[in-house]
Amino acid sequence: MNIIYDKVSMPVKHENYVPVDISVETMKEHRKKVLAKIEEYGLDVLAIYADREHGANFAFLTGFEPRFEEAMLMLHKDGRCYLLLGNENLKMSKFSFIQGEVIHVPHFSLPYQPMEPTISVRSLISQAGIGDGMKVGCVGWKLFTSICPDDNNLMEIPYFIIEAIRNINPNGSLYNAASIFLDSKSGLRIKVNANEIAHYEFGAGLASSKVLDAINSVDVGKTEMDVAQELSVYGQPVTVTTICASGERFVNAVVFPRHKRIELGERFSVTLGLRGGLSSRTAYVARNREDLPETERDYIEKVVIPYYRAAVTWYETVGLGVSCERLYKLIESVLPKTMYHWTLNPGHYTGVDEWTSSPVYEGSDVVLESGMLLQMDIIPSVSGYGGTGAEDGVALADEKLRAEICDQYPEAWNRIVARRRYMKNVLGIDLKDEVLPLSDICGYLRPLLLNHEYAMKKK
Repeated sequence: MNIIYDKVSMPVKHENYVPVDISVETMKEHRKKVLAKIEEYGLDVLAIYADREHGANFAFLTGFEPRFEEAMLMLHKDGRCYLLLGNENLKMSKFSFIQGEVIHVPHFSLPYQPMEPTISVRSLISQAGIGDGMKVGCVGWKLFTSICPDDNNLMEIPYFIIEAIRNINPNGSLYNAASIFLDSKSGLRIKVNANEIAHYEFGAGLASSKVLDAINSVDVGKTEMDVAQELSVYGQPVTVTTICASGERFVNAVVFPRHKRIELGERFSVTLGLRGGLSSRTAYVARNREDLPETERDYIEKVVIPYYRAAVTWYETVGLGVSCERLYKLIESVLPKTMYHWTLNPGHYTGVDEWTSSPVYEGSDVVLESGMLLQMDIIPSVSGYGGTGAEDGVALADEKLRAEICDQYPEAWNRIVARRRYMKNVLGIDLKDEVLPLSDICGYLRPLLLNHEYAMKKK
C-alpha cells in the first residue's frame, strides 16, 4: 500500500447538525431486550447502578442519567420496576421511559443535603422487591475480563449498596451482570438501530466539525485556550476530558487547556468526544520539515506513514462478517506492536460512552455485524518522536439498515454519503458499502498543522 504526503483538499465541514432524540419505539425495544436477558441469565432481578460519570446502562432503560447524584434501577423478571433516586433526581422519574415505583433514597444525594426520611439503605432497597433467596444481577459500568481467579465476580457498585443487598439476601446470590449490556459479542449496547445511528451521528459529526475548526485555528502565539474555544459544543455533554495541548503536557498535573502560548515546532494534540463518537488529532505545529526539531525531521516517514497505513487498513477491512481476530492480526502485521508500542486494542465500540467495550483483541471470536458503532483507535508510540493520530468513528449497516437511515433521516444520510465520497475520491480509502463514516474528518490526517494544503492519502 503506497501512502504519501501530498496536496489534499480539506473535508467539507457540515453545519446542519440538529439533535435526533431516541424514540419511544427504541426505548420499548430496549426494555423488551433487557427482560429477555434477565430470563436468559435466570435472574430474579437486575440491579443497575448509575452516577453522573457512569449512567449509560441506566439510561438504556430510563433515557436519562442522574445529575449530581447516584441512582439505582431494579427491574424484576416479571417486569416490575423500581427507581431509587436521590433528592435532585426525584423530579426526573415522571420523564423516565420505563415507569415504576419511585423510592426516595436520600443517601444518593450530596453531602449535607436533607436526609429525610431517616430510613436505612437496607430498608429502602428492600422496598424495591429485594428479598432473601434471590438471584440478583448487579450492573455498574465495567465488565471485568481478567483471567485471574481472584478477580471472579468483581463488582464496582459502591460497597454500601452491595452490603445492603447482601444483608437482605443472605441465602441468595449476587454477581456482576454487566455482560448483559457490555459483552463484546452479545451485549445489548453494542448494536443499534437507525434511530440510534442518527442520534449518535449528531454527536460524532458535531465533534468532528469542531475538531476541524480547532486544528485550522492553530497558530504560533495563540494560547491553548484560544484554540480550545473552537471546541464549543452548544452545551452538549462530553464523553472524555477535552484535550487541547501544545508542547509538554500535564505540567503541574493540568490536563485541561492552559493559558500556554503555542510555539513553532511543538507537538500538538486535540480531542473532543460527544455521545456517538470522538475525534482526535495528534501532530506538530509546523509548516514544513524544517520547522521540526532537527532530530525529528523524518517524523512523517518514521511515524506517520506507518500509522496511516494501519489506519487505512483498518477502514478498508472492517465490514459485515469480518473476524475481529483477523482485524487485530492485520493491524499487528502492518504496525507491529514491538516497533510501534501501541497498547490499547486497535478499535472499540462507542455510543453513550466513548469506549463501551472492544471486540478487537487477540483471540477474539467476535464477528462484526450490522448496527455496530466502531471507533478507529490506534495509538503508536515511537521513542524520540511526537505521536500521530486520526481517531474517528463509523457505523456498520446492512442494506436494510442503510435504507432505513436514508428514508427516516435523510440529512444524516446525506452527510454520510458525502463523507464516503471524500474518503474514496480524495483520500483513496475504499470503504465497503456497509461502512458509514460518522465523522466529517474520517481519514483526514494533517501531520504538519500549519500547512493546510497537505495531508496524508493512499495513492
